[in-house]
Amino acid sequence: MLGKILLVVSGLIFTGYGTACLMNPQLPADLAGLAIVSGDGFAELGAMYGGLQLGVGLFCLLCAALPVYTRPGLTLLCMGIGCLALARLVSAWDADWMVGGYTWGALAYEVVTAVLAGVALRRD
Repeated sequence: MLGKILLVVSGLIFTGYGTACLMNPQLPADLAGLAIVSGDGFAELGAMYGGLQLGVGLFCLLCAALPVYTRPGLTLLCMGIGCLALARLVSAWDADWMVGGYTWGALAYEVVTAVLAGVALRRD
């Protein structure tokens, strides 16, 4: 049950944020303190923050709806989001300046999601 709830919640979060970022790539740039200086940068933010997150969200929702995909979905959350959290933590640690609320909020969400996905995988 924990796994299905986590997949639905994550699916809704990723689908919503991915859709918003796909429609407006400037949104994640503003939130993360990034500057878009070219068309390639605009396309990259639209793809990574929009397309990739939208795809992950839809995959999580599919995994919640079809029990045969529950474990793969939880594995994605555990490994994929867990590695995202690890990379964010290492990068924040190595940064020459302080990180802000965006980084800490994203890190908190990623750690909690990855740990809960790991717990749900162990329970199955």
